[in-house]
Amino acid sequence: MSSLPTEQTPLLNGHANNGFSHRLSRFLKPQDQPGWISSFRFFFFGSWLNILLVFIPLSILSHYANWDAALRFSFSFIAIMPLAALLGTATEQLSFRLGQTLSGLLNASFGNAVEIIVGIAALMQGELRIVQTSLLGSILSNLLLVLGCSFLAGGLKFPESNFQVTAAQASSSLMTLACITLVIPAAYHSAKSRGGIDDSDGLYHTWQVVDGSDLDDKSNYGLRIISRGTAILLLGVYIAYLYFQLRSHAYLFVEPEVEVESQSTTVEEEEESQMSVPAAAVGLLGATVVTSFCADFLVASIEETAERYSIPKPFIGLILLPIVANAAEHVTSVWMAMKGKMELTIGICVGSSIQIAAFVIPLLVIVGWISHHDLTLFFADFETVVLFVSVLLVNFLIQDGKSNYMEGLMLITLYLVIALAFWVS
Repeated sequence: MSSLPTEQTPLLNGHANNGFSHRLSRFLKPQDQPGWISSFRFFFFGSWLNILLVFIPLSILSHYANWDAALRFSFSFIAIMPLAALLGTATEQLSFRLGQTLSGLLNASFGNAVEIIVGIAALMQGELRIVQTSLLGSILSNLLLVLGCSFLAGGLKFPESNFQVTAAQASSSLMTLACITLVIPAAYHSAKSRGGIDDSDGLYHTWQVVDGSDLDDKSNYGLRIISRGTAILLLGVYIAYLYFQLRSHAYLFVEPEVEVESQSTTVEEEEESQMSVPAAAVGLLGATVVTSFCADFLVASIEETAERYSIPKPFIGLILLPIVANAAEHVTSVWMAMKGKMELTIGICVGSSIQIAAFVIPLLVIVGWISHHDLTLFFADFETVVLFVSVLLVNFLIQDGKSNYMEGLMLITLYLVIALAFWVS
């Protein structure tokens, strides 16, 4: 009986246990990094926007208590705003420690985490129109509203702002490619569609759906093959674009160093990590889980809110949801433009649009393929035209490598016209 404690003593105090304890202590209290308390203090109290976190319990309560649809929608809508900011904060803090390559992959995965979460939640509930309009709305919001406000804010402070035209054109060219890949399924559908007639109001109208149900079986199968094959190819192109941006041609995306030494030192100090890697990872995971629940509650309330208050569902998906998902990016992009950092502004706006068009949309098509939800790259003709003209206008405005407030007004005006069109759709 006395030998048992003696045999267990080395396990309690020996080298093996010390090695494990050392690794555990280094994880719980990393060296040369902020502690857990200071990390989470920065995470939760680093922005005034986090005051809106009080809407998270309200969102949960309203959903399970089955309150009015407008309250459920509004609480979930507002709750996602600070969660989107927290996701961006955690991703940014992780990127300080992981290097350029891993940072690029991390930003690709979590840079548009809200769009991915909302898209998957809507996809699992069979809301294909919400998936498509929310993703299209995120692209248009970044290209027109955010970039337009940034050009306008920068133009009001500086007569003219300059940026690297080669990098901007490379990004816009990839955006154009992604746009064209959406035109091809629409053209295929138009060639194969049987169409339909709706005479419910005494007049005859052709109708159009986006799930392929107006196609015969062979054409519907062809549309799915085109969409899934294109999705895989776009993901491959996006990976190549990451390598192009982060490694082979990284110099094209670097802002020219025109600042004096004292200013550059200040910038470096501002960019120091405020969170340890473990704390940032825990924060990222927690924010992702909570966002998934709020997104699910939000999507579940859309149908009833649209019907009860006569709000068009395309307007909710195209205009309202992207405002939530891109709230943090709106503020950051405008702030950078007012500082004259147009490379960062272009990177935020156009780069985020590329992520959605070449990464998020193909990813959701593949997720739908796996989960047996027939999400395709076929968008309605009207939406395809809207996206094409928006990308065309952005290409025209950034090809000279300069921006001013008038160009910002042009982009905002087009966005408002599109919003008006979807309000009456």
